[in-house]
Formats: sequence, structure tokens, C-alpha cells
Amino acid sequence: MSRNGNRIRSLDGLRGLAAVIVLAHHASLIAQPWIDPAGWAVLTRSPVKLLLAGSEAVMVFFVLSGLVVALPALKRGFSWARYYPARLLRLYVPVIAALGAGALLVRLIPRDPSTMPDDSWMQSAQATDVSAADVLSQMSLMRANYPIDNVLWSLRWELFFSLLLPLFCVAAIRVRRFALPFALLCVGLMFVGRTTGISALAYLPVFLIGTLIAVRRDDLRSWAERPGTRRALPWLAALAATMLIGSELAKPLTDGTVADDLLWAVAGAGAGLLVVLTMVWPAAQRPLETRPMQWLGRMSFSLYLVHAPILASLSYLLGAERWWLALLIGVPVSVAGAAVFHRLVEQPGQELAGKAGMIGAALAERLAQRRAASRRSRRTVTAR
Repeated sequence: MSRNGNRIRSLDGLRGLAAVIVLAHHASLIAQPWIDPAGWAVLTRSPVKLLLAGSEAVMVFFVLSGLVVALPALKRGFSWARYYPARLLRLYVPVIAALGAGALLVRLIPRDPSTMPDDSWMQSAQATDVSAADVLSQMSLMRANYPIDNVLWSLRWELFFSLLLPLFCVAAIRVRRFALPFALLCVGLMFVGRTTGISALAYLPVFLIGTLIAVRRDDLRSWAERPGTRRALPWLAALAATMLIGSELAKPLTDGTVADDLLWAVAGAGAGLLVVLTMVWPAAQRPLETRPMQWLGRMSFSLYLVHAPILASLSYLLGAERWWLALLIGVPVSVAGAAVFHRLVEQPGQELAGKAGMIGAALAERLAQRRAASRRSRRTVTAR
């Protein structure tokens, strides 16, 4: 497992790959109305779906967060007073900037949904007007839908997980010896959440899968070094890929049934297995640790945040029938925009988050010192 400081480099590469897949997924939704059903079936009902598996890539993001956010918290001396202000700013600063930029694009480029194909992603999921109240509401990350920047629905669950991290860590430590059965329980909870429409049950268990991986990280490395495991790793990779997109592959047979919900939940386990393989399998690590993938890993959060408003704006600007031109321009512009956003917003946001964390830790230390001094003073008075 290659590292760069405290970072696991292969996981950075996986994060970059997932962000590119989400970008490709949204590009495919713009193109969908213009692709014949047979061609669309090839894209979505075959292994090609792995390249367009946007929703499944978000599950990978959730597992990664459950792992990498929990790892420092599992170490002795971790400061919650440092963590909370730093983590909240780390999330909210880019979100606020991305929403502001997205709202500006909506104002600058007229959007008439009647010009888009009926029932398309462009017609049904994109904001056509914005107000200050609407922008502020979406900035809170407390809504279920985010038409200005579609991807923010997932940041809502990132926020809830971040706030509940102590509970996730305690739960993972308590069940450490039974991590695999509890990972399967997480899949069951996801299934229940999917069938009942309880979104918290559908998504938060995915983060717990990542936290379970965190508490068993060393054991997983030892497991991967066994000769039998090494021989099985390529098969496990094929299994992870199948689990990840199984619900889409089986859609012609299971659409609208309970089986479809079950396969959707199994994708969470597939995402977890994929992250484990990325940690322990050299054949998976090598391509993810190349310079291009590491660069995409650094840009991944910014790319995730900026691409949807850019693609949507270009589609409205150029017109529905020139969807191909919108994508031809929009994909590289999204990557370039991510680099600019990373430099101007995400990096300063990280620095601000670091400073806020230091202030929080210092205030907590001062409070602890005052409490200790007060206790000493009371003991002195009692002794007299």
C-alpha cells in the first residue's frame, strides 16, 4: 500500500477515477435522448456501464470518506475540537463557491426547459431560475434536491456522516471482530432504506462500510498477502465490478421489483470490495498511482462540484440538437474549470479549514487548562 505522507496514493487515484466516471455519466445523460435504444442498452446493460456508473461511483466516494475520514479519528490524541471546524469548512467553502458560480451561470445563460427533450435530465433536473433564498437553501445542504448543482445531494450525506463520525468510529470499533457480518448488515439496511424510501438508511450505511475497512485495515493487508488470496484477487475484482453494476445489468429482468432494490444495495458492498482491492492489490495500485491519476485525485472534489453546471449551461447555450458540441467543449472545460476552482477555492478553503481547526484545538486546550486549574483550586480550598 503506497503512501505519500499520511495519504494512501492508490485511494487518491481511485477518487480521481470516480470523479471522471461521474462526469462521463452526466455527459451520457445529456446524450441519451439522441442515442437509439439499442445503443443505449449497449452503454448501460453491458460492462461498458462501468465507465458511466455515476451513481455507483458516488457509493465509492462514500466508502472512501468512511475510510479516510475515520482513519485519523481512530488514532490516539485525535482532537475533535480540531476536527469539527476544519471538516465543516472543508465541505462548506467549496460548496458555497460552487453554488454561487452555478447560480451565476443560470442568470447569465437563459434556460427554457421546453427547448430540451421531454423527460430528459436537462429538462427535469436543471434550475431554470434562481433566487437568493433558493441559493441559501441549497447552500445549507439540508435539502433533498439541488437543481443548481445536481451533485450536492451527495454532499448532504457527507455532512451528516462527518457530524456523526464519533458514532461511526465507536460502532466500527465495537464490532471490529465481526466486520464482515456487519458489512453485510449494512447492505441489508441499504436495502430497507431503498425499499421504504428512507434515504438515511439507504446511504449512511455505505460510510459505515468504509469505517469498518478502516478498523480492519492491517488485517486486510495481512489477508491479501496470503498465497491463496493473491491468486483470488483478479476474481474478486471481477466480482466487485459485477456487484457494482449488477442492478443495471439485470434491469430488463428486475426493474420495478424488490430484486432491483436488493441489487442496488449490493452495489454498496461492491464499492467496499473495490476500495479494499485498491488498498491491497498491486495490480490495481500501479495505474492509480500514475501522475495523471494522482492529478485527477487532487482535482476530484473540484471536478465533482463544477462539471454539472458547466455541462448544463453549455447545453442550453448551444441548443439541444448540438448536444455533441456541448459535450465536446464541456468535458475539457470542466477539467480546466476544476483546476481553476481547486487553485482559487479548494486550496484556500483547505488552508482556512486548517487554521480553524488549530483555533478550535487551542480553545479546547485552554478550556481544559481552566477546568484543571479550577479543580486544583477547589481541592486546595477543601484541604484547608
